[in-house]
Amino acid sequence: MRISAKGASILNRDGASLDQQFPALVLAAGRAARMGCRKQLLVLPGRGTLLSHAVAQARILSRHVHAVVGCGYPLVRYRCRQQPSRWIYHPHWQLGLSGSLIAGVHALSPQALGFFVLLGDQPLLGETGLTELARSARLSPDIAWAADYGSRVGVPAWIPRSLWPEITNLEGDAGAGVVLNTVGALAVAMPGVQQDVDTPADWQSIKRRLAEQA
Repeated sequence: MRISAKGASILNRDGASLDQQFPALVLAAGRAARMGCRKQLLVLPGRGTLLSHAVAQARILSRHVHAVVGCGYPLVRYRCRQQPSRWIYHPHWQLGLSGSLIAGVHALSPQALGFFVLLGDQPLLGETGLTELARSARLSPDIAWAADYGSRVGVPAWIPRSLWPEITNLEGDAGAGVVLNTVGALAVAMPGVQQDVDTPADWQSIKRRLAEQA
């Protein structure tokens, strides 16, 4: 089923014009069925909620950050210590990741040369990899850049405007990685990218890793 995201609502804007050519989208609308709870609300010691930490990560990429939310809204907003530039509520979040991505694309400024995209559940991403992604995109904004997963690439990524038609044609749970691998996006080393929060076991493992780093 193809999802139209035009019904998504932009719920606030801070008036910032900084970095509108290089905005960032944080995708955090899903139910997290495998986790068994709203993982956006999980608390990282000293860092706020998982979603708040993801917004802070996105600010390494851009000062103009959009958070696409759905399940658990507005509670996820009220508990988010790091506020994005915009909250975008996607009413059809239950129909798959592609709809959240498309909702974010529709909300971007006409000035945007592309957009960074990252998920709300990769708290071990290192600042060095995100900084390199931001640098690469600004040097060559017409090229797709994506995190190196070894045999493939994926998010976090920079998606140039030329690829937006392919992004807006995605359906169901297909994400940006489908397009990025098809077009041969250039890989950026991204330590921590393989560890995400999908299950309670993942969460316990990540908390142990963060405690070791403290």
